[in-house]
Amino acid sequence: MRIINSIFAVLLIASTYVSAQVDIPTDWIDPDTGHRVMRLSREDGSQSSYFHQNEFTPDGKKLVFTSPSGLYTVDLQTRQIEQIREGRTRLICVGRKTGRAFYLLRQGQGMAICAVNPASKQDEKIVDIPRRLSIANINCDETLAGGTLDLSRPQRFGRSQTGRRWGFGTPNKDRDMQLITVDLKTGEVSHFNRSCAWLNHVQFSPTDPYQMLYCHEGTWQLMDRTWIVRTDGTGLTNVQPRFMNFQINGHEFFSPDGKSIIYDLQTPRSHVFWVACYEIETQKRTWYNLQKNEWSVHFNISPDQTLYCGDGGGPKSVAAPDNGQWIYLFRPHVIPPVIGGASDPNTLIRSGYFEAEKLVNLAKHNYSLEPNCQFTPDGKWIVFRSNMFGPTHIYEVEVAKATDAEKAEVMNKATAADKAAMKKN
Repeated sequence: MRIINSIFAVLLIASTYVSAQVDIPTDWIDPDTGHRVMRLSREDGSQSSYFHQNEFTPDGKKLVFTSPSGLYTVDLQTRQIEQIREGRTRLICVGRKTGRAFYLLRQGQGMAICAVNPASKQDEKIVDIPRRLSIANINCDETLAGGTLDLSRPQRFGRSQTGRRWGFGTPNKDRDMQLITVDLKTGEVSHFNRSCAWLNHVQFSPTDPYQMLYCHEGTWQLMDRTWIVRTDGTGLTNVQPRFMNFQINGHEFFSPDGKSIIYDLQTPRSHVFWVACYEIETQKRTWYNLQKNEWSVHFNISPDQTLYCGDGGGPKSVAAPDNGQWIYLFRPHVIPPVIGGASDPNTLIRSGYFEAEKLVNLAKHNYSLEPNCQFTPDGKWIVFRSNMFGPTHIYEVEVAKATDAEKAEVMNKATAADKAAMKKN
């Protein structure tokens, strides 16, 4: 009887999995926006990377993503999926030089940084590292891994000496952390920028192997959040000093050319919204204004830096927009400076605004999962993850609105689920 019950349970799980696959659309035109949306993954629980982690091979042809059964690639032209590693994988990012998918592997009392080649599927251990290191990124020439060392971690889930929760109490007094780099040839660990702040979101420039970006994590309105520093510890700079009570900024990332830092800025929180750009070499600033319902948990920029995108926000997000659950496309406009005034316009913040277009209706998406949108390398599609049909999957939406011919093509091969998705609620 137990055997029969076990078999029945397995069949039930299998049938549920198949049903989920059948009921989730694969290719449809969003009825509210007119843009084509495609599902890239096939296994429930598949996820693309965090918004600033590179997930594309250097030739721009493939996306690397994780699924419960392993690590996969999807061909961005044919949408063909191929497994490159079995088993759950803690993906770090895709290397910008070789295209290897770097990941973390636990082994005994330590860890290892490993990499698998998507083309050859050659899987190798790169270097052993101590378990207490938190590895967040790989630099552009694949010589260094970057991350943090949290010396306060044994008390991480308790309270600080001030009696406040870690990271959410008195800013810059609750932690004992350092930035670190790991030499991917020798395994040598370098420590720098020791801090009492909670250090997080460590990133490398996409073009400069020794330029890092990181944040002071915690309650945003209490933090000097966004910082840059060189890997030798020099050049420490607060990218956006606070000048207003309840001002916040965050979810920072590098521009594709590595010359600028881009971030969400609110002056004050939940009232006035900007996407801000800070040029590292010149310190010039450009702020693009947008409406509350256009605010997104994360923003991103196209490879040619002519367009931006956003993943919207749910009712419990920082800005809590009234109707902001969309994948957005933004066209930036800079307001021409006033010449001949009392101030030199070159010393002032350049102001602009976003012209917004809705691409995908995420009304049924649960924002406890962040969509984390990224442009494809050719700039023609935006990749995101969503649970709008229940299980988490990876999708992409076309930047250009679907033509009549494309609509006819989609409708001609549409499944029942595709047709259901093309009907307005």
